[in-house]
Amino acid sequence: MFYRENGQFKTSYKADQQAFAIPQDRWAIVALVVFAFIGVPLLVDEYMFRAILVPFLILSLAALGVNILVGYCGQITLGAGASMAVGAYAAYNFLIRIDGMPALAAILLGGFMAALAGIVFGAPSLRVRGLYLAVATLAAQFFWDWAFLRIKWFTNNSSSGSVSVPDINLFGWTINSPTDKYLFCLGILVVFSVMAKNLLRGNMGRQWMAIRDMDVAATVIGIRPMYAKLTAFAVSSFYLGVAGGLWGFVNLGSWEPAAFSIDRSLQLLFMVIIGGMGAISGSFFGAAFIVILPIFLNQMLPLVGSLLGLDVSTALVSHVEFIIFGSLIVFFLIVEPHGIARLWSTAREKLRLWPFPH
Repeated sequence: MFYRENGQFKTSYKADQQAFAIPQDRWAIVALVVFAFIGVPLLVDEYMFRAILVPFLILSLAALGVNILVGYCGQITLGAGASMAVGAYAAYNFLIRIDGMPALAAILLGGFMAALAGIVFGAPSLRVRGLYLAVATLAAQFFWDWAFLRIKWFTNNSSSGSVSVPDINLFGWTINSPTDKYLFCLGILVVFSVMAKNLLRGNMGRQWMAIRDMDVAATVIGIRPMYAKLTAFAVSSFYLGVAGGLWGFVNLGSWEPAAFSIDRSLQLLFMVIIGGMGAISGSFFGAAFIVILPIFLNQMLPLVGSLLGLDVSTALVSHVEFIIFGSLIVFFLIVEPHGIARLWSTAREKLRLWPFPH
């Protein structure tokens, strides 16, 4: 609609294999990132940062980790919340038990610990798949829920079972205001998104997609299923562990094991299904939908009820939210398994030809 791809020729393999081969696409992404760093802090108030933008950024990172495992490698998981919990509690213990440990380093080390846990609990994927693998990852979720609730060492012997962390200090920059938290999370999300984009375009990403499409054929052509599956669990858990550290350190400040329960795992899986499996953009679409929909319903349903003379309770809003989530999951699984990302891609294809019919 705004530009054409014809006439933009590639003269080298390097140019043809770029992440964004069309210059207009590259500049659009750069402009979007620049606006997110500069424009959004000037236009958005504190409520938007706390209620929408910071949770959206962290959950986008977590959904990206789930999408690597579920969408690109085809391994189902119901233990994403457990990986976030491992990352959060590991980062907390690194921070309080090692003097002078920077918070950012603690969060990254928490991600590595989550990756190790992901490898251990991803081992059943070598022998089982489908529903059986989902049950195995669900067992990991229940195990870590029990461990963080009952083993007091993880919470530094806290009597209440909750832990709290101070404000993050990064090279003299104290991250305590909503704008600071937004910029910190945005920077990490941009870096990890670029890493994921290049990882999925490389040799490892191709192995994951071959295992997803047909693992027997992938084995025949020389791909090692053990290496491919365990690396997918490790990378996915690393992303989830970092997201868990950010969720605890930046968004919550203090938390207890219930913050990373099975509900969180299901929420992340819903994000990937609704946003789009096997698409990086689907992680962002799904996270935006999951974060914005409850706020939208809390604002709109009481307004609609007042216009109709009906009393809309908080419980009713919560039930309507579950109904919409369930209906959309069924809809996307049947009508468009690739989610909102595929709908966006189709709209872009239509706009490439508009206003011409062919």
